[in-house]
Amino acid sequence: MAHSHEHHHDHHGHHHGHAGKLTSLNGIFVFSIVLNLLYVIVEALVGFFQNSLSLLSDAGHNLSDVFSLLLVLIAFKLAKVHASKQYTYGYKKSSVLISLVNAILLLVAIGGILIESYHKFYEPAEINGAVVSWTAGIGILINGLTVVLLMKGQKNDMNVRGAFLHMVADTLVSVGVVISGIIISFTGWYVIDPIVSIIIAIVILISTWELLTGSLRLLVDGIPEGVDWEKVEGVLKSHPHVKEVHHIHIWAISTTDNALTAHIVIEDLNELEAIKEHIKHHLTEANISHSTLEFETPGGHCHDHECDTC
Repeated sequence: MAHSHEHHHDHHGHHHGHAGKLTSLNGIFVFSIVLNLLYVIVEALVGFFQNSLSLLSDAGHNLSDVFSLLLVLIAFKLAKVHASKQYTYGYKKSSVLISLVNAILLLVAIGGILIESYHKFYEPAEINGAVVSWTAGIGILINGLTVVLLMKGQKNDMNVRGAFLHMVADTLVSVGVVISGIIISFTGWYVIDPIVSIIIAIVILISTWELLTGSLRLLVDGIPEGVDWEKVEGVLKSHPHVKEVHHIHIWAISTTDNALTAHIVIEDLNELEAIKEHIKHHLTEANISHSTLEFETPGGHCHDHECDTC
């Protein structure tokens, strides 16, 4: 029975290049974290003294995004941790766990905003609309600056893109708060404050729900977002000497690195290297950075549950 158990790990070069790009973003993230954290403090203080729930809600959302930026920095550090006998992938998977914790904390914050908004409907507080608008206006400038700084890096990394989209959402939310401040200034309709807070809570809930479900999916080794199973199967079958593909398993090593194992039946083992290079190249394009392939010849492979012991 002709049978070749061939592994290839093409993630090393990718990892070093990827880590280098992320490391170059360290300064941008540190600057963005400090800038946004200072704004959160100012916004929260103004919201507290001006009785503006929309400002406090926006401050809470901005704080969650500061945490998201911090998570990317932590991911940079985790990506550099070497594998060990106890942790053969290093600590990459912990980035998924942290994302889940972040989502749970955001859900708690949303609950708090909705409860406080409910009370504000029945007991509207007097608010200085001009102060609210000016404070949120500063937020538009700061969030917008962060968006510009992250714009280039978000094209190369999912975590950076996630932070980028969060800051875009923050900019839009700040616009909403500015509008509520203007309405209050001209109409004295203070109830607009809890209404805007509820809208902000809904915006946070939408992004949080995606974060929650995405984190849970990766934790149970579901197909990562951005990976098309049928496309990957097509890549594995794309070489003319490949006769059959079975036992395809795809999962996330971290929020940025995806892995695959598969059994590939080929006509001629002499073509193994050419087939391997062909598949390896196209798997990278399919967002698979780490793959382990087992090559077999027709009649030499096992079927169904028997493959577990091959």
